[in-house]
Amino acid sequence: MIAVKQLSKRYGPVVAIDDVSFTVDKGEILAFLGPNGAGKTTTMRILTCFMPATSGTATIAGFDIFEEPMAVKRRIGYLPESPPLYPEMTVEEYLVFVAKIKGLPRAAIQPGLKGAIEKCGLGEVSRRLIGNLSKGYRQRVGLAQALIHNPDVLILDEPTVGLDPRQIIEIRELIKGLAGDHTIILSTHILPEATAVCQKVVIISRGRIVAVDSQEKLSSRVRKSEKISLRIRRGDAASLEKIKAVAGVLQVSPQASEEDEVAYIVESNLGQDIREHLSKTVVEHGMGLLEMKPLVLSLEEVFLQLTTEEKMPESQQQTVKDAS
Repeated sequence: MIAVKQLSKRYGPVVAIDDVSFTVDKGEILAFLGPNGAGKTTTMRILTCFMPATSGTATIAGFDIFEEPMAVKRRIGYLPESPPLYPEMTVEEYLVFVAKIKGLPRAAIQPGLKGAIEKCGLGEVSRRLIGNLSKGYRQRVGLAQALIHNPDVLILDEPTVGLDPRQIIEIRELIKGLAGDHTIILSTHILPEATAVCQKVVIISRGRIVAVDSQEKLSSRVRKSEKISLRIRRGDAASLEKIKAVAGVLQVSPQASEEDEVAYIVESNLGQDIREHLSKTVVEHGMGLLEMKPLVLSLEEVFLQLTTEEKMPESQQQTVKDAS
């Protein structure tokens, strides 16, 4: 559905994004992650035909963004970080106005309006002035304008910035509900957003893509060993030694635990599964197995490791930030 190949944007000697490549399958939600100034918004603006790239190619729904920009725009719904709303209009008036701008046929405007209001939960406020709505509802209206023409692709730039916790949850659930019917790129620097909503992650740092994969596979890529969280009822120095003696165990680290249990982090070589031998040892020695589960690096840990692996001169970091 979306294919980006070697996309670059330069402002003279300043490089905003460099050799950016990734794909998004039909019906998939992709998180486009990066720190502020990494090049996320620049990439979104190029994909929405708001600005040209210096080099590279990109196609959306089979149409080239440079050669067929109008065809691309008809198939994209875009929610910028600050939605383009008119506070003096009612929700319905605004959405009808947007539908006309986007060239919907007269017969398609009311069905499109009804569908967008229903999907975005705007029925209760459809006749109210946008200027009198809460931040959360205004964000819903912004999402509705992106959906009004039922596009194949949605590009959402920081859709939950400035919302309270309840509103954030509501918008995330709304976005998740749109998957399947729409292919979605969610640009964000809020990592829990990606964990909660997306199936695939692209991480951009200093204008370059540093990783493209699922959270689970990214975790496997950066971790140095397998880790298991082990909780037992009875543990002492002798128990600790027996666990350390299990074939494949590299290290055992005691963890904080409740009064009536003992917790350890047990490490083994990457790719080695010691759970069967470990559980057998715990049970045979009467330690009282309560829980044993593999640990996966959080997206925050993956993000921090991948975005700090390579250093860049401070002056270059500043120019990339300014351009993005």
